[in-house]
Amino acid sequence: MPHGPLVALAAAFSCTLSPVTLAAPPPPPALGAHVFLGQGEGLGVSPAVTRGVDTAPTGSVFVVFNAGYASNDAVPTDTYHNRWRALGRAMTYANYGERFNVKAYVALSGKGGAGHTVSIAKRGEPTGELSLPFVEVRHATRVQDIAQSYADPALVVASDEIHVDGPATLLAFWWGDGGVKRMTVKPGDGFELIDAFTELPDESGVQGAVAWRQVEEAGTYRVHWTVAPVQGAALWIVAIR
Repeated sequence: MPHGPLVALAAAFSCTLSPVTLAAPPPPPALGAHVFLGQGEGLGVSPAVTRGVDTAPTGSVFVVFNAGYASNDAVPTDTYHNRWRALGRAMTYANYGERFNVKAYVALSGKGGAGHTVSIAKRGEPTGELSLPFVEVRHATRVQDIAQSYADPALVVASDEIHVDGPATLLAFWWGDGGVKRMTVKPGDGFELIDAFTELPDESGVQGAVAWRQVEEAGTYRVHWTVAPVQGAALWIVAIR
């Protein structure tokens, strides 16, 4: 039977120990709120403002596109005063001179909340056509990779490749350049279509489509788009972690 002092020492030692709690790993990135505004030619207003969506208060990356007249080149603003910077380079549409292009913007360490809208002032052509998708990726801090390319007219067009070193949310954007008002656009390679403006008004508009895919492993990824009628397109694919 242990002596009294040893029992007291053991009891004191046991009282100093506390259970070790391991911190939970951060959640992987995930698709959040998204919306697509399409304004037809001659039907637009300035500023162009998306419908309000509910975004996370903190911890998101936001992506916005401005497709339409090159002269409508204002940087986006939003209801939660995020800082927007260019994502990649502007791409000029083929066969329209220099009048039309598509530009992308990103906001890191995004702030959000209820009724979140994005606006673009149309300084050059206030009533002109403009397409504006707004996509949130939650639990994210950075854009790991981006690829841009301009596809020649074909039934199936492919983006360039991007690389990720872990779980990521992939966003793909298709911007057709054909003079058509009704079309079908379908992404492949495990991507899911989430927004599209492919049924244009009679006055015309800027056709576009947005798709996403969640990946859990490091690797190289791309997306193929099947489009009818055949047309060329500006293509983006973005990896967010």
